[in-house]
Amino acid sequence: MKILLASSEAAPYIKTGGLGDVAAALPKALAESPNTEVAVFLPYYKAIKDNPEFELEYITNFNVPLSWRSVYAGLFRAVSKRKKLQYYFIDNEYYFYRDGCYGHYDDGERFAFFSKAILEALQHLNWYPDVIHANDWQTALVPVFLRAHYMKLEAYQPIRTLFTIHNMEYQGRFPDSFVDEVLGLPEDWKGTMHFDTCTNLMKAAILVSDRVSTVSRTYAFEIQNPYFAHGLHDVLRQHSYKLSGVVNGIDTDVFNPATDPLLYAKFDAETLEKKAENKKFLQERLGLAVREDAPMVIMITRLVGHKGVDLVQRVMDDLMWDDLQLVVIGTGEWQYEEMFRSYAGRFPAKMSANIVFDNTLAHQAYAGADLVLMPSKQEPCGLTQLIAMRYGTIPIVRETGGLFDTVPAYNIETGEGNGFTFKSYNAHDMLDAVRRGEGLFHDKEHWVQLQKSVMAYDSSWKRSVQEYWDIYRSMME
Repeated sequence: MKILLASSEAAPYIKTGGLGDVAAALPKALAESPNTEVAVFLPYYKAIKDNPEFELEYITNFNVPLSWRSVYAGLFRAVSKRKKLQYYFIDNEYYFYRDGCYGHYDDGERFAFFSKAILEALQHLNWYPDVIHANDWQTALVPVFLRAHYMKLEAYQPIRTLFTIHNMEYQGRFPDSFVDEVLGLPEDWKGTMHFDTCTNLMKAAILVSDRVSTVSRTYAFEIQNPYFAHGLHDVLRQHSYKLSGVVNGIDTDVFNPATDPLLYAKFDAETLEKKAENKKFLQERLGLAVREDAPMVIMITRLVGHKGVDLVQRVMDDLMWDDLQLVVIGTGEWQYEEMFRSYAGRFPAKMSANIVFDNTLAHQAYAGADLVLMPSKQEPCGLTQLIAMRYGTIPIVRETGGLFDTVPAYNIETGEGNGFTFKSYNAHDMLDAVRRGEGLFHDKEHWVQLQKSVMAYDSSWKRSVQEYWDIYRSMME
């Protein structure tokens, strides 16, 4: 089977969030299956073009019709020995030679061009996939353009489409004039594109794709509820027959404490005592008190409200009163950045605020910490808890989305469960879960048992890839 994965980001080339990890690990896992070819299409961003570590080769160029425009597109390919997995890059410096992937005034036009250029490129490669797997609003127009413009061509007719929602909050909303001025879609497509006084790209992709998925089973149910769906709950309910939830995995080769080159001391479930060496190293690096007896809680997250940072803000004085250490790594809203900086200044021995994204520090924090806090209001899947468990770091999570699917509540009597959970979006319920984690930390027998249990949790793509295969095959049938 031939699979094309369309994404606005994929590690190691470009990554701003979880999509970048998924779009790197999923194609790699798919390509391991026999009789499979996988191609990943990305924009040729400035950050990729200017990075000397990436070796790319020019293939061809062509023009992309976009409403009244005819726009240049260059096609490049990453030089690779892996024939079953290829990375292609759509080049146009007007659209993509800029700082940052997102947040530009013409993002709608940029990603409309990217989506249509992917479909145009297939003719120049003479390579037609069985399945196009589009991700989030930035590539939501791939199934739309396929249906509207390319199904008249014989080579495109067998192609089936899967659209994956990684985050319902960002739907690709634009004025209704966008359909004529940028997309150039026929008049009878305006109803498909229109939703709630504007053009909504995600809504259109849900309607026209053969299948729709999201990144956890619980989130697939949640987004049919107004609280989580940001307006699209009725659309998703009407199309629930083609909606699936597939929990993300992680690249267990990259996140492996036994081989991770970024760690001070490598370890596994049989050498857990070396985890303490990583904790001491991290405390010294961050200027915290070197204490083995104080539980270290980490937050590696975007510092924004829906990640539950407002709950943490509400009980920061309580947390600083407890005998623990708190390490924060991430950037986000100014009020939260300043709040953590302020507490770090007041409590330098027990609070470290790292208002950066530092991959090396993140790996070292996973390895050195005892607990990881994820109090999200909404969390489609979450990768942080999966990574943390690989390193024997116990999750504290709210029961939502993928957090509910991957972190069942720990039961000390049976030994079942992966961490400490709370249900209501309430700061003191969260604080109670943190304190339950603190309490178990001092019960070393049960603590070590839980560490070994979470390290044995299968967070690889093995099961998830099989579920994607089932979806792909169902479309082909």
